[in-house]
Amino acid sequence: MKPSNSGGRASPGLKIAVGLVLLFLHFPLLIIVLYAFTTEEASFRFPPPGLTTQWVGTLFNRADFWNALGLSLSVAAVATLLALLLGTLLAGAIYRGKFFGRDALTLLVVLPIALPGIVTGISLRSAISLASLDFSFWTIVIGHTTFCIVTVYNNVIARLRRTAHSQIEASMDLGASTFQTFRYVVLPNIATALLAGGMLAFALSFDEVIVTTFTAGQQQTLPIWIFSQLQRPRDRPVTNVAALFVIAATFIPILIAYRFTRETSD
Repeated sequence: MKPSNSGGRASPGLKIAVGLVLLFLHFPLLIIVLYAFTTEEASFRFPPPGLTTQWVGTLFNRADFWNALGLSLSVAAVATLLALLLGTLLAGAIYRGKFFGRDALTLLVVLPIALPGIVTGISLRSAISLASLDFSFWTIVIGHTTFCIVTVYNNVIARLRRTAHSQIEASMDLGASTFQTFRYVVLPNIATALLAGGMLAFALSFDEVIVTTFTAGQQQTLPIWIFSQLQRPRDRPVTNVAALFVIAATFIPILIAYRFTRETSD
């Protein structure tokens, strides 16, 4: 009997289908890269009449770009730190705790990333207005932290579920304190999950637009700055160069997170 080929290579048709899907998903990114270096300002002729790097220098000389970039990096860094702290604490409490409302709390933790961004944004803006708070750097951070927590929580609780509880019990039986057990037993086991969750949280925060629109007031993060530049046709190449920074700032952390999660799951 001829052995089954179910565990072999994919068929040519499946490979072509996968290639077409990937092309469909990434073709817009290729367009951005191409027209970030076109010699024309306001047109999108194909093929471009020529290529140049002058728009990179133009972008680097704009103070509004650097202000927006600095704000985005600062918000993403602070939101990621808060998400690491709160997400880890939530994962530890839900993993080991048995209390009334545990399932409801789990749902509430993941709800901000499951809901449409505009719903989260409107809710946050209403809460900020009711609290009579001024829109500032910290209101943006609060908005981003609500959904960044989810990425850290999901990574950490998944790792805790794969960690043998006997290691924690052995540590406690040998006289280690709670802090020592966390430092020498729990933390090494969840370290890569924290790194992966933190990278994903940073990427999500850095390129967030909708929630930021409702919580930023008059401030402009880099994605909002790019969005505002779309109303200026002659600045399209400069806007595309700025978009390359967003692509790099989100792609690299996601790639690192993917590598760490893949290595630990193998």
